[in-house]
Amino acid sequence: MTHYRSSSTSSSRSLTALITGAGARVGRAIAIELATHGFDLALHYHQNEKGILETLHIIESMGRQAITLKADLGDSLSRQSMIDQTLLWSNHLDILVNNASLFEARPFEALHEEEWRRMLEVNLTAPFLLSQGLLKSLKATQGVIFNLCDIGAERPLRGYSHYSTSKSALIGLTRALAIELAPTVRCVGISPGQVAWPPSYTAEQRERLSARIPMEESGTPEDIARLIRFLALEGRYINGAIIPVDGGLSCRY
Repeated sequence: MTHYRSSSTSSSRSLTALITGAGARVGRAIAIELATHGFDLALHYHQNEKGILETLHIIESMGRQAITLKADLGDSLSRQSMIDQTLLWSNHLDILVNNASLFEARPFEALHEEEWRRMLEVNLTAPFLLSQGLLKSLKATQGVIFNLCDIGAERPLRGYSHYSTSKSALIGLTRALAIELAPTVRCVGISPGQVAWPPSYTAEQRERLSARIPMEESGTPEDIARLIRFLALEGRYINGAIIPVDGGLSCRY
């Protein structure tokens, strides 16, 4: 399902961005931050229609234009449909934010091949194919690809081998694209630490994990959003970097 809302028109071209997983948490924060700074938005979601409509309402109330795009990023036909709809919406794309990902615990000895494949499809293959499918539009604006990585890519969590592997490979893809697509298109990786708690985490888990962070507190989705806005609009010479946003957590053993 695709929802269209148009709240403003202009003779000059607006800045545009596609954000995957924009229905909540980090994706919504990025959408709001970019809309605040003049972006029109393509907002992807998979199952959270209530959340994406809430995001859409916020963007609309700010006077920006937006569409919502429903797609299963683990399905090739669904991914391609989203690419096609994005190109119909705009053939000039300033930012692609590959934010959506799977995060599921599974002990290695219990990990099934299909779970492994699904994790890589969503967390690695989808960013690759979206970047490739939208590359012409990104070149038209000398745009930026942002890949949401994870500090767990280089410091894996027990029980998340498939997740950590997918994010480690995404770091490799980010660096490869930074070399291959420059100088026309930049690619930057953002590696969040604890900026949005999984709903399943208990208060005890949150307290224990927060105690390990040198800044002694968790971050927020807005910390990621503000960084992406800066890198897109002001950080023109930053390319290929993998930037941790983790309060220093990745610096400790």
